[in-house]
Amino acid sequence: MASQPSAPAVKAMTLEAFGRELTRRRAALGNPELPRNAGNNRTESKRALLAAIEAAGGRW
Repeated sequence: MASQPSAPAVKAMTLEAFGRELTRRRAALGNPELPRNAGNNRTESKRALLAAIEAAGGRW
């Protein structure tokens, strides 16, 4: 006898709903400033890309 697939434990959430929930949760915490990645393990090509973005006026 073949086994039957089990029902998913959690229903899928749309990206729009996720964004609303994330905004709500951050507001409940007082909109904390999250630490950025220090980038200690970046490759030289990634460092060059980020430098070019910054030189063009962007912020990574």
